[in-house]
Formats: sequence, C-alpha cells, structure tokens
Amino acid sequence: MHQQDYLGGIRQKELGKSISFMDSFTSVSVQQTSESELLSFIVGHAQENDSSAALWRLPNNSAVHAILANQYQRIPSASAIEELPPGFIFAPFEQQTRFFLPADYSFSFENNNLSPTEKPEEASSLNWLIEKMKAKPGPLPIRHSPSQKFTIEKDKAAFLELVQRGIAEIENGTFEKIVPSRTQHVALTEGFNVVDTFQRLCKLYPNALVSFVSIPGIGHWLGASPEVLVSVEDKTVFKTVALAGTKPYDERTPLKNVAWTQKEIEEQALVERYIISCFKKIRLREYEEHGPKTVVAGNLMHLRSDFTVDMQATNFPQLGSVMLQLLHPTSAVCGMPLNAAMDFLKKHEGYDREFYSGYLGPVNFHNNTNLFVNLRCMQLFHQQAILYAGAGVTIDSIPEQEWEETEMKFQTMLMAIQQSK
Repeated sequence: MHQQDYLGGIRQKELGKSISFMDSFTSVSVQQTSESELLSFIVGHAQENDSSAALWRLPNNSAVHAILANQYQRIPSASAIEELPPGFIFAPFEQQTRFFLPADYSFSFENNNLSPTEKPEEASSLNWLIEKMKAKPGPLPIRHSPSQKFTIEKDKAAFLELVQRGIAEIENGTFEKIVPSRTQHVALTEGFNVVDTFQRLCKLYPNALVSFVSIPGIGHWLGASPEVLVSVEDKTVFKTVALAGTKPYDERTPLKNVAWTQKEIEEQALVERYIISCFKKIRLREYEEHGPKTVVAGNLMHLRSDFTVDMQATNFPQLGSVMLQLLHPTSAVCGMPLNAAMDFLKKHEGYDREFYSGYLGPVNFHNNTNLFVNLRCMQLFHQQAILYAGAGVTIDSIPEQEWEETEMKFQTMLMAIQQSK
C-alpha cells in the first residue's frame, strides 16, 4: 500500500468492490455500500479538499455518525454551545480556543449500512455523496500528519520522579490532588487503516465514546473515552459524571465484589466534590446524584457517580455552556485546586498535551449534545502514533502503582492497534 494510504485507504480487495458497484450507481446502491467503504471515502474526500471530518459512536449505542465540514471554525471558549448549529467540537486541554466542525454534510450508519434519510439535510447529504462518488469512485488517500511535533517520551524513572514531586507538594499543602501524564510512541504498520481501527474500537469498547477527528493543519486523533463531561438531552436534561479510580477489569469477578482502596475512593470523592462545588457557584441545588458505583471501561474499571439536572424545572436553558466553563479541566485530568495543579503541570510535566484531556463530541446533533473528556486517545502521524495516559495522584499514592496505571490505560488503544497487525 502506498505510504499516503496508511490512515484509511481501502485495501485492494475492497477497491475492486468499490469500482464494480459504480457501474449501476443509484442512491440505493450507496445505501447498500458498506460502512467501511463510505467512511473511508468521506474522510479521504475531506483531506483531499482540506476539509475536516469527524466520526463517532456514542456509548451503549450501535449508530455510527460522520460529518464533513467544508471549513472548521475557531470559537472562543466562552461562546455558548446552545447557539451553535449541529456539528462537532474539538477542544484542547487549555481551551483558549475551541475548534468547531459544522455538519455541512452528515451521515448515520446502522448495522454496517447507511441509514435511510428522514430529514431534508440528510437527503441533501446523500445527494452530495452520490455525486462525489460518481465523479471519483473508489477510495481516496488519507494524508498523514507531519512528525515534527513529536514530544519527548518520559521514561519510567522520570515519571516516578514526577509523581513523587507531586506527592511532596500535596504533603506541603500546595494541592489535594495532581494528575501527571505521559506519552508513549508506537510504530504503525504500513497497512494501518484508521477506519478499520475505529470500527475495532467500537466493538472493543461499547461503553465509550469512540471517535476519529481529522482537521487540516491541526491533526488526526483517534480515541475511546469513557468520561462524560457535559451531556444535554433534548435541550431539557443535563448530565455529567465523576469518574476516577482505576483497576484492571477481570470478567470473572462480579462488579459488586470489587474492593476499592481508600486512595481510590478519596480520588473519586474529590471529583464528586469538584462537580458539586461548580453547582454551588451557580446556586444550583436541584440536582440528582447517583453513585458511586463500579463501572467497566474496556480493560479497566472505575468508580463513577452520575449527576442529573432538569433544565426546565430549574429554568436554566444554558446550563450546558455554564457547566462546561466551570468543569473543564476537571480534577480528574488536572488536579485540585485547579490553578495550583495547572501551574505544577505546566512547570514539571514537560510537554504540551494539546488535545489530550481536552474535550470533544457532537453538539446539537439530533437535538442532543454529548461532550466527553478526550481520554484513551492517540494522535496519528506518518507511520507512528503518540498515546497519552495520566494517573490521579493523592497523598496515599505509590509512584510505582501510578506508572502501572498509565500502562493499563495505554492498553486501551494498543489492543486495537495490535489487532490490526
């Protein structure tokens, strides 16, 4: 395979199928073409035309969605998400500016096939796809990102020292919790296919937001995140979660029998208190809290508490935007208190997180907004990828165990990559 095709070109056996079905091309034939072929075409077209694309699958949901944006937009961190058209947000860890991909063309898939059109905008997108594939049948190459931004990979000794420094600052009263992170570089095989890997992640992690985002000049990011940041259903129900504590998942052990240490319980409680403190800042008392409970996220388990607010009963139509501003970055990805933790990470972590531990997700899409913290993710480069993982450090932390936690988190993406070899 040509090097440029490493991200998502359809393999040669698929190429033949793509050309053969073009002989009698109709809207029906497009809807019967496989999800893999159509996703590859959509993403390839976006990159060939310097457009942006996003693919995603929500947790516990079988539908896969894709949008193509002719031009991405930079939107201020304070702008209201309720006023945006349907699209996809991609925000960095330090969210001075967010990237918004308007859904100029949108597609949904069920059971490996393109879903029937029900709305005028869906029909318009289908007509666009038909015309584009008539003009250029078959796969389009997906370009790689340049590799000059590679971070320096922190070795084990350096990470253990960073964790120990964080514990010392906690003991000195600088902060209660800190979340140092590190990267791991992985070589990609020549046949690596991003659409195949995206679909593999969907099967491996049904409880996660699985996503692929491609923005010209910004990069390509693939991930499977378990952590909801802000969810707004039908513009009436607000949801967020406190997710912390990490253990390897063993399917032989019932979840009700999982024992958590005091360190893990306290770590999760800190995230809970952070969310409640955000509610207090806006004098919101009418919320429901459920948990904590043990939940499975791929090869890992976490402690999770769910918070829900009736936006109509509280007369708070912009609660999603307000809480997004207050919550990000949460104590689960940065630390607590926020300013002291952020100062420590900027000084000692040693690299730019970019979009790792930022947030992403569809906005006002099918009347819902679902934003997730960008965890269990990797940035794709030419024949290489950067994986990201962090660990919640409290006064009871043991540095060696925090290193092991990051190793476990890397496995989320490594499992998908290794199966592609």
